[in-house]
Amino acid sequence: MIERLQAPRGTFDVLPDDSERRAAVEAAARQVLGAAGYRRIETPAFEATELFARGVGESTDIVQKEMYTFEDGGGRSLTLRPEGTAPICRAYAEHGMHKLAQPVKLWYLSSFFRFERAQAGRYRQFWQVGAEALGSDDPAVDAESILLAVALLDELEVQQVRVRVSSLGSLAARRDYRERLQEHLRAHADQLSAEVRARIDLNPLRAFDSDHPDTREVMREAPRLLDFLSAQDAEHFAAVRALLDAADLDYEVDPTLVRGLDYYTRTVFEIESGALGAQSAVGGGGRYDGLVEQVGGPPTPGMGWAAGVERMLLAAGEGRAVAPEVDLYVAVDGGQPARQAAFALAAEARRARLHAQLELGGRSLKGQLKQAGRVSARYVAIVGDTGSALRDMDSGDQEDVQVSGVVARVLRELRGLGA
Repeated sequence: MIERLQAPRGTFDVLPDDSERRAAVEAAARQVLGAAGYRRIETPAFEATELFARGVGESTDIVQKEMYTFEDGGGRSLTLRPEGTAPICRAYAEHGMHKLAQPVKLWYLSSFFRFERAQAGRYRQFWQVGAEALGSDDPAVDAESILLAVALLDELEVQQVRVRVSSLGSLAARRDYRERLQEHLRAHADQLSAEVRARIDLNPLRAFDSDHPDTREVMREAPRLLDFLSAQDAEHFAAVRALLDAADLDYEVDPTLVRGLDYYTRTVFEIESGALGAQSAVGGGGRYDGLVEQVGGPPTPGMGWAAGVERMLLAAGEGRAVAPEVDLYVAVDGGQPARQAAFALAAEARRARLHAQLELGGRSLKGQLKQAGRVSARYVAIVGDTGSALRDMDSGDQEDVQVSGVVARVLRELRGLGA
């Protein structure tokens, strides 16, 4: 007996029923982001490993522990993309988008890959929808970005949304703050978890994310980055908050908020859903004013975010699905001549841009009508050897119609013109 194969741990199949809900995410993203002037972009599934080492940061968990990296036949080190911002910055620089009207506003819906512990809503291959605005340091870009992320979750009916915002300041301000934080951590090193102690020199800000009880106690007394912002950074953050207030967004300022990627500067934010329990993060992002330059482009400010598709669907519960529309179901009630006529009718209907399905399962006529009901067909054409009929599935009315006239009749009815 041949052993049954299964998908690798941490991956999943998107089955037809699931795909309808995921299509609703894409439709909502296209509506919300497209209406705000964002245009869709797709980058390759794998990139040069250096892009993430340089752009995401060698001290991050992503680069140190979570990337799927391999050597291709030419000896080049490649990595399955673990996140979307660095590849988009690479594309911005590579394709000369700095010559376009700024900011360049882009959105994506793509799969990403990280080796981490698989759990509900978190997979090793996962999907994210995200938006990036490159080429402007206006605080309005930050505020609009946050509002669009919240608007998408609202469109998808994600429950119990909580928005946290903060500022990491400039890289220079963060360097000064980092030294103060390291001093605090070293002074309490005996209370810290082993993981946090190991990161004091490399990435001390991640101590704010620790779940270790004693570490959390130490961090309650730790200096806050918001207290070390330059006047310019503080003014920028105040302007972002004023715009969010003007838009009547419910949010909270969280001075302990950090992001897991090294490229963030100034504004950062995170969106959670209480419907997800302890692992409540749905998405987040922030400003990354030095990233394009880090990956070889010109100095370019940027702001963006990403939200996990699987996380959003979990937080939305049953949510909304985009049911496939069926204008015409073509049923067969006869032999080979009827089958050929039915096949030709379905082809004609599709050429006329009708959503048409053809009976392919060898069902009885009664079974075909049941199937038409299952797929919510609006009309059913019943094609026999000697004639055909058209049934209105809403009213149950049925009348004889020549096969050659079925498509025209359905089009007239759908347009409300009648017979």
